[in-house]
Amino acid sequence: MAGKKKLDKATSKATLKRILTYIQRYRAGVAASILLATITVALTLYVPVLIGQAVDLIIEPPGGINHAALLGILKKIGVIVLATAASQWLMNHINNVITYKVVKDIRTRAFNHLEVLPLSYLDAHPAGDLVSRIIADIDQFSEGLLMGFTQLFTGVMTIVGTLLFMLSINPLITVVVVVITPVSFLVASFIAGKTFAMFQKQSEARGELTSLIDENLGNLKVVQAFGQQKEGQKKFEEINGRLAAYSLRATFFSSITNPATRFVNGLVYAGVGTAGAYGVIRGFLSVGQLTSFLNYANQYTKPFNEISGVVTELQNALASAARVFELIDQVPIRQEAEDAAVLKDVQGKVELDHVDFSYVPEVKLIEDFSLKVKPGQRVALVGPTGCGKTTVINLLMRFYDVNGGGIFVDGRDIRKVTRKSLRESYGMVLQETWLKSGTIRENIAYGRPGASLEEVTAAAKEAHAHSFIKRMPQGYDTVISEDGGNLSQGQKQLLCIARVMLCLPPMLILDEATSSIDTRTEIRIQKAFSKMMEGRTSFIVAHRLSTIREADVILVMKDGHIIEQGTHERLLEQGGFYAELYNSQFAVTT
Repeated sequence: MAGKKKLDKATSKATLKRILTYIQRYRAGVAASILLATITVALTLYVPVLIGQAVDLIIEPPGGINHAALLGILKKIGVIVLATAASQWLMNHINNVITYKVVKDIRTRAFNHLEVLPLSYLDAHPAGDLVSRIIADIDQFSEGLLMGFTQLFTGVMTIVGTLLFMLSINPLITVVVVVITPVSFLVASFIAGKTFAMFQKQSEARGELTSLIDENLGNLKVVQAFGQQKEGQKKFEEINGRLAAYSLRATFFSSITNPATRFVNGLVYAGVGTAGAYGVIRGFLSVGQLTSFLNYANQYTKPFNEISGVVTELQNALASAARVFELIDQVPIRQEAEDAAVLKDVQGKVELDHVDFSYVPEVKLIEDFSLKVKPGQRVALVGPTGCGKTTVINLLMRFYDVNGGGIFVDGRDIRKVTRKSLRESYGMVLQETWLKSGTIRENIAYGRPGASLEEVTAAAKEAHAHSFIKRMPQGYDTVISEDGGNLSQGQKQLLCIARVMLCLPPMLILDEATSSIDTRTEIRIQKAFSKMMEGRTSFIVAHRLSTIREADVILVMKDGHIIEQGTHERLLEQGGFYAELYNSQFAVTT
């Protein structure tokens, strides 16, 4: 337990240092905020002095109440109160600007870093948890940081200022206040130690819950189809229960703050009142000075309430920020070499030379894989599920880097060319469709944002998507929801095909591209693909072997190795594994 607490404190300290590096960019604003806080505190603390003078004018007038002097004091108080309000408003405005600029910087950094993380990290972490870090955790952090800016500066300065004013009135009674002060620090330290760990667990549980909700909402049809609503509810209740428990504990420890600091306030006020009354009786303190002292006692203890609350909120903010920084600290994908070449005028010659790759070092997948593809050749990859077909595609696109060997395009090692130029050389249609929230035209033109409507329409016609698009309410300007939720799976696939038709890159990857399309449409699409693949190097992954008969070469894969290769007719003549796969599609089961 002690080790855990030590780790939490170290994490909290390191996180705070990193936050300060972001705040340093706005040090001019911080300096202005501190200056305004000083002015606000000084003016606020000067008011009790004037009130004390006014009380003495009323209680002990040597020759009757001096109304002119009293009116002068009241005017001063009025001017100071207005100046204090203006100064405080400006300080709060500057604090808001600094806070949300820092939050914007951190959120931008987190999102930008997310885009350069390797797929291996994204595959291993739920999308909902990553969303929670960038949205919910940074929101929690902003609230704590804003409270820190708003109350911490003024709180500390109020404590220092009241002590100085009290020392100027009576050092002896000030000593009473100083002696009781450490109790507040002990309370704040105890609360800070307890709350950070609880708020950290609360943030983690919140991320789990966000991930579960995102997962279930995104796949609600599947959940309902398999009758897993109760199982989902059970898991939700388990995570929600943990979140409630952590939240309750965090709230419990943080709720100790107010009553504990109020108790300390009571001790300070009682000490000042008792010592001050004794001073008035003995004649070394006037009633007005006692009034000022009691005002200062309130002013002095109030920041301890606020600072304790700030400390509690900062623990929550630091716990949330730690999760965001954990994301930012993840090792990004390997940086491209400074002399990385840009692929231009790609001919489409592709070579895989003794490639080794595995997602997990202990589990071998692709070993000593070699392949030579001529420009314009159509290569089909077939084999049982898990044999490495899609992995080969991931390696060609450099979503993952090979563990051994190399992949070459037009004789260039793809690790020595820019990822952008490599990926722009491929057109990709996957089994899993992806569409963004926006118009149909924007989705088709995703790879060429500047394409004209005529070009978009031509691509849609080539993909046989034009007819259903024209039936949509606003045609190409129809807005579709995220991931095309208001379209059929086949329609979404057609839009993805049209997207590639518009770009027409020199190389193509078709990974089960027609898996969601009816047979009649598939025949049309195959004709469109044939036209599109003319003169372009193409890699085709398919389970329905009838779709790859026209391939120049078919690679039959099993356990990460090529076990057969040849044309459709030749492989059937050999009567090997491919023939067995092909004939199994037409086998009659009884």
